Amino acid sequence: AGQGGHAYLQEWLWWAGLLCMGVGEAANFAAYAFAPATLVTPLGALSVLVSAVLSSTFLNEQLNVHGKIGCILSILGSTVMVIHAPQEEEVSSLESMAEKLKDPGFIVFAVCVLVSSLLLIFVAGPRYGQSNVLVYVLVCSAIGSLSVSCVKGLGIALKELFSGKPVLKEPLGWVLLVCLVICISVQINYLNKALDIFNTSVVTPIYYVLFTTAVMTCSAILFKEWQHMVLDNSIGTISGFLTIVCGIFLLHAFRDMPFTPDLLPLFL
Repeated sequence: AGQGGHAYLQEWLWWAGLLCMGVGEAANFAAYAFAPATLVTPLGALSVLVSAVLSSTFLNEQLNVHGKIGCILSILGSTVMVIHAPQEEEVSSLESMAEKLKDPGFIVFAVCVLVSSLLLIFVAGPRYGQSNVLVYVLVCSAIGSLSVSCVKGLGIALKELFSGKPVLKEPLGWVLLVCLVICISVQINYLNKALDIFNTSVVTPIYYVLFTTAVMTCSAILFKEWQHMVLDNSIGTISGFLTIVCGIFLLHAFRDMPFTPDLLPLFL
């Protein structure tokens, strides 16, 4: 994948993993339809935590003291974010969603994302993609912020469809679906490139932080989630997110360091 190949598409194990991720993202899809993206996306840190625990259980990977502290911090940060979660502006129909998408602030944001992604893919990628982990991860994160917006719109369309409205005749729903497929395809392609070139323990935390930051920025512009937040909720949301970031960093940055409680007196 790092050299531009797609041989992994012939591996059944890769497809099994992709299918499992698809089931998880379907649940994520449902969450985006009913809750603010600023709340849903950071809670994705719990998947990193669960994968670390499962790796320790089934793959015999050692979860050292740093990793256990990182797990605790991720749980605490997620709890704080749930308590101080922002409220997005109510969007109950595709017409309202269309008005949001026409907002000048979002249009400028989307254009900046697309231009920067094209520069990263065609200019920075060939030069620095093999040596700098940020190149491909930034592409995934930037495009991912747009895919979340598409998911939110499709969630609204599905709710209208189940309520009996003629959503299938609305062109916006189909446009969002096509954009979502394109965004997800780009994300999968460049995330596989990054994982093939660089260590997973490096890619995962960087991708989580950049992706979550991009999604929170996009949601703040599109759905005005932060517009009516009081100061303590704003501080709580940011503090919870930074706590999760610290937890993810500890969980992955020191995963190969042989540090156990028995060595603590020696370090002190």
